[in-house]
Amino acid sequence: MNLWESIVTSWDSLFSNKMRSALTILGIVIGVSAVVFLVSFGRGHQANVTAVFESMGANAIYVTSSTGMSQAMAGGASLTLEDAAAIANPARAPSVALVAPIIEKMTKVVYGNKNKTINIMGTTPEIAEIISYPVARGEFITGEHVRSGDTVAVLGDKTASDLFGDEDPMGKTIRIGGTRFRVIGVLEKKGGFFASADDFIMIPITTMQSRLLGTTSPRGRPVQTIAVKAVNTDRIPAARDEITTILRQRHHIGANEDDDFVVIDMQEILTRMNQVLGIFQVFLGSVGAISLIVGGIGIMNIMLVSVTERTREIGIRKAVGAKRGDILRQFLVESAMLSLSGGIIGLIIAATGAFLITGVQLGPYPVKAPMSPDIVIIALSVAIFVGLASGIYPAYRAASLDPIESLRHE
Repeated sequence: MNLWESIVTSWDSLFSNKMRSALTILGIVIGVSAVVFLVSFGRGHQANVTAVFESMGANAIYVTSSTGMSQAMAGGASLTLEDAAAIANPARAPSVALVAPIIEKMTKVVYGNKNKTINIMGTTPEIAEIISYPVARGEFITGEHVRSGDTVAVLGDKTASDLFGDEDPMGKTIRIGGTRFRVIGVLEKKGGFFASADDFIMIPITTMQSRLLGTTSPRGRPVQTIAVKAVNTDRIPAARDEITTILRQRHHIGANEDDDFVVIDMQEILTRMNQVLGIFQVFLGSVGAISLIVGGIGIMNIMLVSVTERTREIGIRKAVGAKRGDILRQFLVESAMLSLSGGIIGLIIAATGAFLITGVQLGPYPVKAPMSPDIVIIALSVAIFVGLASGIYPAYRAASLDPIESLRHE
């Protein structure tokens, strides 16, 4: 009996017991569909996370103070505009391309009869290139606005919608903390995981310090964060070292003293996030793998029953010349076909589920569940492997039956 004859015989046997075969492969169907769907969903989630962090600047480095703004105002260690200027000096930091100091404060904003507490971000024009803030209408903050301390504002997409609705905000006047600001631009919608991604107002950092803060520290004009863009991704480690050296010198930090600032780069954050998401995907896949194990046990059980039911048939085949290998192959093929059938059905269910859920808005971002070829190949391969592994013992038991004793079996 060749392989094709074994497949045909196995198919006839499975089809003659449709209900039993269907119940047997149920565990495989659930396992494969769960593994494929959850892994696809996990990969889509990982792609969303990666896109969000890349939108925050692939070559971005963020320097933050290890002390709060309140401590800085009282004379504690803090980052300052002067620190940002030192980092921006190409002679001292050749690996740094752009620098943008940032101050943020939640402040009441009023337009007409609408008022809302919004995150106000004081910064410089360079931030648009470091974090990628494309302008949908109007213009962005310019260097002249910063030098002159102009009362101009650029709105995030959600802020513009909340304050103005369908009205064009360009040129309109809003009140931020009691000071009048003229709207000069509206940014494109960024979306992503964070609800605040489009809910903010940007103003020149000098205006922020003079109109909304009005304070200084002994070191200079304090800032909360300094956003830095490295020349390229390969130069990020060098840029981090240069920033650390400059700030330690400026803050008079001794060799054995801890830094009063923290340097974080997006590549490091993204790498760690991908590691966490990788573990998350393994966890999701293991949930479905439990069903595959249960399904494999079900196949082994039903194959043992099949061997018992077909003992006389096995004896007749051996009596007419069937070899031990023929019997072994027949039962292995039968168990593999059971498992493969379950795998294909599970794959169809998972693909349908992934298609239906893709694009659904789950929070601030659309769900993605890409069905890549490697997931399909691995799922079907695992299904066949489970079938073969589950069928080895029943097949060996069938092949080991004595033909005379088998013929006597009733």
